[in-house]
Amino acid sequence: MTQKAKKIKIAIDGPAGSGKSTIAEKLANILKINYLNSGALYRIIGYYLNEQKMDPKDSKNIENILEKLNIEIKNNRYFLDGVDVTTTIKDSKIGDLASLYSQNNIVRKKVNEIIKQIAEKVSIVVDGRDIGTVVLPDSDIKIYLTASLEERAKRRWNEEKGEEANISFNDILEEIKSRDYNDSNRSIAPLKPARDAIIIDTTNLSIEEVLQKILKIVEESGIYGD
Repeated sequence: MTQKAKKIKIAIDGPAGSGKSTIAEKLANILKINYLNSGALYRIIGYYLNEQKMDPKDSKNIENILEKLNIEIKNNRYFLDGVDVTTTIKDSKIGDLASLYSQNNIVRKKVNEIIKQIAEKVSIVVDGRDIGTVVLPDSDIKIYLTASLEERAKRRWNEEKGEEANISFNDILEEIKSRDYNDSNRSIAPLKPARDAIIIDTTNLSIEEVLQKILKIVEESGIYGD
C-alpha cells in the first residue's frame, strides 16, 4: 500500500490493557506514518503536576503551569523540559496520576491541542481513550479495541512484573477496574466507542491477527492507493 497525498488520521481507542498502544505503534510502522501515544502526554502532565504538588482541581494554577511546559517527541521518545521521561512515565502509579489529572478540562485541552497541531502537519496514528470521539472526530478510520478485564489485567501484569518484582496480578486487576470506572464515568469525554468506530475484541487474538484485521480495514477504506 502506498499513501495518497492527503494527510490521513487513524484513531485507535480503548481501555487500559486492550493493546491499543502496541497495535497503534506497529500499524504506524507498517504504514510508514507517524505514531502518537496520547496516554504518554497525559502521563507526562500528570507526573509533572504531581511533582509540583498541584491540586487536580486548581484549574487556574494548572493552566499557568501548562503554558510554560515544554514537551517534545523525538524518535518515539518523550522529553519533558529537555529530560527524557519515556521510562519514568511507564510506572503504573503514573497511570493513576494521568487518570486523576485528566479529569481537569485544562489538562485535556492542552493534550488535545498538542495532538491536533501534530495531526494537521503529518499523517498519523493516534491511540487514546477519546481520540475518535473528541480529539480527532474527523479521523479517516476509527478503531475501538477491547478485551475482557481478566485478559487486560494479565497483559499488564506480564508487562510490569519484570520491573516490579512484588506486584501481584490482583493488584493490577483492581487497578484496571478502577481505571475503567474513572475513565468511563468522568463527566468530560468519557471512554466510549465513537458511533462510527469499528470495534475489535482482542481477547483471543494475537497482535498479528489484530494488525491484519486493521490493515484490511485500511485497504478497504481507500485512504491508501496501490
